Amino acid sequence: CAVELGQLGQQLRRPVGLLLALLGQFVAMPLVAFLLALIFALDEVAAVAVLLCGCCPGGNLSNLMSVLVDGDMNLSIIMTASSTLLALFLMPLCLWIYSRHWINTAVVQLLPLGAVSLTLGSTLLPIGLGVLIRYRHPRAADLLVKISLWSLLVTLVVLFILTGTMLGPDLLAQIPASVYAIAVLMPLAGYALGYGLATVFKMPPHCRRTVSLETGCQNVQLCTAILKLTFSPEIIGSMYMFPLLYALFQSAEAGLFVLAYKMYGRDSYKQDTLGEEEDTDISYKKLKEEEVADTSYGTVTTEEHNSIQMEPTQTAL
Repeated sequence: CAVELGQLGQQLRRPVGLLLALLGQFVAMPLVAFLLALIFALDEVAAVAVLLCGCCPGGNLSNLMSVLVDGDMNLSIIMTASSTLLALFLMPLCLWIYSRHWINTAVVQLLPLGAVSLTLGSTLLPIGLGVLIRYRHPRAADLLVKISLWSLLVTLVVLFILTGTMLGPDLLAQIPASVYAIAVLMPLAGYALGYGLATVFKMPPHCRRTVSLETGCQNVQLCTAILKLTFSPEIIGSMYMFPLLYALFQSAEAGLFVLAYKMYGRDSYKQDTLGEEEDTDISYKKLKEEEVADTSYGTVTTEEHNSIQMEPTQTAL
């Protein structure tokens, strides 16, 4: 409901979001996952689980977090949808390239066509509904945005509680400490790399925050679905829980990002917005002044049909 149709079209005409989604989700994040798996010397099963998460497209969590940090919601939607589309082809390619250090799996076996299609539908359908509501009922759209933000907060709290209940101390103890470290470091690296990419492209601050969240927030639902469909429980074991760990830490770190922005960055955002409004007002006044006719040479009067006379204007010396 926070998406405006006109601005969404503008983002599509300038496909910077598509390029950033390509670089962030299918260049930076897979490389980060690969390097972390090498640094922490993971075994084959753990490495594949980490790589799967790193090669996934952006998740819907970033869209809601972008609203909380006053980001560019249209850019966020474009990056999420385009990365999901690109995942249909680039995700298997990235998995094939980086997993060869541990296993030799055919690309065809890693094609997540059904899971990606389902994720794309779950992303695009709410977007279309939100655009329609914003177009027809703007006030209702504003109310729904506020409700969704509170729902996100409640969902995160419930997720933390359910995770602790479902995993339990026994299963948590089976997960290596190196996997916990990767689940903490990987989202942080994604947020930092995303902000760096947006800075290189000289994007404004609110777009940098958006790209940062889009890069670090992965679609853990897709990762979980692929793990379940590709590997048997006997093979994957406790690493089936890695996407859930990643989801917890990416949510917690994004929450800290939002909290820091609310405490320290909100005032600068308001000043930037106020400055833009003042510049627009000054430009408008200047334009109106230029439109006022200059009467120093006289005024034009019409006395008869098809007869125009110039009357000099008296000016004091």
